[in-house]
Amino acid sequence: MSVSFPKPLTEKEEKYYIAKYEEGDQDAKDILIEHNLRLVAHVAKKYASNAQTMDDFISIGTIGLMKAVNTYRSSKSTKLATYAARCIENEILMSIRASKKNQSEVSLSLPVGTDKDGNEINLIDLLGTDPDTIVDDLHLKIQIQHMLKAIENTLTEREKQVLIHRYGILGKWPKTQREVAALLGISRSYVSRIEKRALEKLKETLQASVGVL
Repeated sequence: MSVSFPKPLTEKEEKYYIAKYEEGDQDAKDILIEHNLRLVAHVAKKYASNAQTMDDFISIGTIGLMKAVNTYRSSKSTKLATYAARCIENEILMSIRASKKNQSEVSLSLPVGTDKDGNEINLIDLLGTDPDTIVDDLHLKIQIQHMLKAIENTLTEREKQVLIHRYGILGKWPKTQREVAALLGISRSYVSRIEKRALEKLKETLQASVGVL
């Protein structure tokens, strides 16, 4: 959906409203923000991959614009638009970095399922390495993508299904070996062998990808 923004102010109009805002006129501040929303859309377009992210970045960029208007002074050597564009871009970039960090980092204690006795299994268990060593090497964080890529690229389809259902990965409920056997139409002992082999392959891949010896 196309959004129509107010036209930019002329240089004369902009100087007038900046002066009014510096005198304490809050209406002038609102006008400066409204007439620079087109600039927000222009900057957001550089980073948006679809309509949803475009809307999100316009909202985030508008916060940057408001900060720019709040802190801009007529004594600055740069124009308001130039100053605001940097503030808008910085706000969007901070949001992107924060989003990537939240998606890629996960605590080593992240539970990924339970074993046959009902004990919780976490990433440290899957890596099969002393926790203190992992903490020293990875500074309490690990890329969850390593595990997901290892499951996707290293395991056979049957191995993937066994681990996913056994340990409740990817939103599934953890199941016993007997339950997995019934679900996949194979014997419990076969599930046990597949599980053991898959965990070994997964552990080796994870260790190689994060440099854990």
